[in-house]
Amino acid sequence: MREIIRAIRVTLVLWGLTAIIYPLVMLIVGQIAFNSQANGSLIIRQGVAVGSSLIGQPFTSERYFWSRPSTTNYSSFASADFNPTNADNLTQRTGVSGASNLAPSNPDLLNRGNEKDGFQGVKVEINKLEKADISPTADLVYASGSSLDPHISVQSARAQIQRIANARSLNPNQVEILVSKNTDGRFLGIFGEPGVNVLKLNLALDRLP
Repeated sequence: MREIIRAIRVTLVLWGLTAIIYPLVMLIVGQIAFNSQANGSLIIRQGVAVGSSLIGQPFTSERYFWSRPSTTNYSSFASADFNPTNADNLTQRTGVSGASNLAPSNPDLLNRGNEKDGFQGVKVEINKLEKADISPTADLVYASGSSLDPHISVQSARAQIQRIANARSLNPNQVEILVSKNTDGRFLGIFGEPGVNVLKLNLALDRLP
């Protein structure tokens, strides 16, 4: 009986430490020291959350920089008539991220595409870019591994500068300065490549006089 009571006490102590005290401490530290990150890195404009700096959004207007293609349509429905019970839309209904996993040899990677697809296939993406007089780059043609990447490469952003300048009647130098200001460097200065957060860049565009 003594051993049973001791075991119960140890269990209660460990349960209190790991299930109550530790999570509570992490919650407090997160809210105080890392408030933005702990709450989804939301971007607030005029008191309204317009998105997260960690999750990409689709932009199709000529007045905005275009994001990377997404196989899940950035976990949102393209139109009101999307049926969430349709097996083809399961990832959008549940918000699951992930790439298409189509191999380069798979013809669907090149040819797949219709208005309800988040990712319209390489040929469709290339044709869209060429019509806009944009030199195709890998990240403007292929989806990212998560299909929710908020960044594009600096090269892809610069390739769109002239289109944005024409659409907004701006000096291309103004747009280029915004691209530079919204370019994130390598993590810790050595990991990864510089990238441009598309949502932040487009919000900066809207703030121009």
